[in-house]
Amino acid sequence: MQVFKTKIELGVFIASCKTRSKTIGFVPTMGALHQGHLSLIAFAKKESDVTLASIFVNPTQFNDPNDLKNYPRNEAKDLEMLLEAGCDAVFMPNEAEMYPEKDTRIFDFDGLDQQMEGAHRPGHFNGVAQIVSKLFDAVQPHKAFFGQKDFQQVAIIRKMTQSLNLPIDIIACPIVREDDGLAMSSRNQLLSSEHRKAVPLIYKTLQKARTLAYEKSVGQLQEWVEETINDSGLLRVEYFEIVDEQTLLPISSFTAGKNNVGCIAVWAGKVRLIDNVTINL
Repeated sequence: MQVFKTKIELGVFIASCKTRSKTIGFVPTMGALHQGHLSLIAFAKKESDVTLASIFVNPTQFNDPNDLKNYPRNEAKDLEMLLEAGCDAVFMPNEAEMYPEKDTRIFDFDGLDQQMEGAHRPGHFNGVAQIVSKLFDAVQPHKAFFGQKDFQQVAIIRKMTQSLNLPIDIIACPIVREDDGLAMSSRNQLLSSEHRKAVPLIYKTLQKARTLAYEKSVGQLQEWVEETINDSGLLRVEYFEIVDEQTLLPISSFTAGKNNVGCIAVWAGKVRLIDNVTINL
């Protein structure tokens, strides 16, 4: 497995791959890897000749300086995991390499960024688009693989890719969960033991919400989900929105045959977790 720290080094490798007509599958990460990330590597290996991952904690997508400071980092372990997973190459730039000067670009997402994560984390998705577009420019992948846990982010990246006319297929891969249902996340390792025992309630509640959709209105279902999780005493719902799968706009009522997604953000102490499930009639 080759490791590159600069875009120039990476560019030589990419040119070599393309000279040999090799397709490139790309998995961008912020490190602190887990089995969810490795599942993306597995998907990339199946669908590409060369699998390349990146590790870079992107400062422009953090609207809370403490969140950036506390984000888990373990590059040595990350590289070991990627090697064992059969990743071919890793791009590990520093901040100066990716942002030699301030990135002032503002992206237009046609409103996809106005609710849920966008509403609660101002500027977050613009920062995501800044770094992902820079990584796409450096890696020039044929396909890029993202986890469905970040449902809204996948939609944002698809929109950005279309807007920039990039010839890249954006592949959304299924959420990978712990045995107790908790969606795998780098942030899970920051949970206290007490909160770790409590957080499986999030997915358990979302699963139940799928069945209750047949008997409750959208508003009633939202209220039930929030009350059920908040009543644990250890968890606090920041938002629970049921949105149209395509527009990401909140729905006011369920329509048979319409694809909807229930998206949630929950605070477990000082750790913020997100998750989602499909909710269709």
